[in-house]
Amino acid sequence: MPALPESAAYPIHVPAAHVIRDAAEAIAVAERVAAVLLEQDAERDRTREVPAAIVDLYSNSGLWGISVPREFGGAQVSYAVLARVIAIISAADPSLGQIPQNHYCLLEDIRLQGSAQQQAHFFGLALQGHRFANALSETGGKTVQDIQASIRPFGEGYVVNGRKGYCTGSLYAHWLAVLALDEEQRAQLAFVPRGTPGLVVIDDWDSIGQRTTSSGTVLAENLQVPAFNLFPTYRSYEHPTLAGPFAQLTTAAIDAGIARAALRDTIAFVQQHARPWIDAGVDKASEDPLTIIQVGALEIRLEAAEALLERAGLALDAARPAPDEDNVARASLAVAKAKVLTTEIAIEASNKLFELGGTRSTLKTHNFDRHWRNARVHTLHDPVRWKYHVVGNWLLNGVKPPRHDWS
Repeated sequence: MPALPESAAYPIHVPAAHVIRDAAEAIAVAERVAAVLLEQDAERDRTREVPAAIVDLYSNSGLWGISVPREFGGAQVSYAVLARVIAIISAADPSLGQIPQNHYCLLEDIRLQGSAQQQAHFFGLALQGHRFANALSETGGKTVQDIQASIRPFGEGYVVNGRKGYCTGSLYAHWLAVLALDEEQRAQLAFVPRGTPGLVVIDDWDSIGQRTTSSGTVLAENLQVPAFNLFPTYRSYEHPTLAGPFAQLTTAAIDAGIARAALRDTIAFVQQHARPWIDAGVDKASEDPLTIIQVGALEIRLEAAEALLERAGLALDAARPAPDEDNVARASLAVAKAKVLTTEIAIEASNKLFELGGTRSTLKTHNFDRHWRNARVHTLHDPVRWKYHVVGNWLLNGVKPPRHDWS
């Protein structure tokens, strides 16, 4: 058997995170962090490099711990607030906005399936600033649920073998959560510290968009995992939980941020650089009546998407105390509606930027195509056409949304 390659090099520093105490502080911190991330957003996309200082600033801000339950020292912000925080960061840099998306989902797994001892330990790590990344999905299977990675008993713990893809944030992570099937074909989630023998992070993400998410490959070869680090994630779908709609909410929030970024740059470019069309009879592009209409329409549709995103978060908040089949179904339907609009406005706004900005807006110096590339790539997370089906099937036939990570 060939030797494992070396893990990709990236400076992983000891975390020292601030602990955020409430929703108002979370939003204020998100806005401050977003202002910093926005400064070099285009350059990071261009070079596909994120300085360790930027990632550390982001996670040490405390934003990665805001969903930790109050009984474990966290702010336990509402789902609606968490979605807003993700959208704020993603409007500055959606690649960095996506990095903790799976981190938040993993914290939700810990909340749903962890023992009290596991929760205390891993929530404590999150509050300290440890970054968790996923090694969940695999490439090449018949569907996204086709998992080949295995986990088997070994000594007093377990051993994992498999190849993972789309491992967002893996390059920057302190911990990797590896999904594998046990002997009964049940999904188990194994948390493994970065640098553990048998765990390899390959920085091979080469997409046209979301270029600095580090969504590459992770290899596990005879990777040993203590029993304490194992979570029975399959239980999250044996009965109604918010695991699925939660994952979808965080995804929709990123798309809302991408749309807001594209519209922000559209407005600035039209005001400062674009020219009016000759038939408009005005002096500035910002006075062109057809441009005014288009910008107004984009803002209205984006605000509608943001309103549905907030409403979806509130639906999850309402379901959290009693996540029965009906409440979880209502949350999933609310998120499906939000995801339709956030997907469509992200693609539309990033495309309209060039139509309204004109030829000058396509110059490489602006790197405005990153908005379209980010929108086009991230909205492929799962097919939004199935969101229409979910909503229509409920209205016509009373069929509840399916129970998995994409619903």
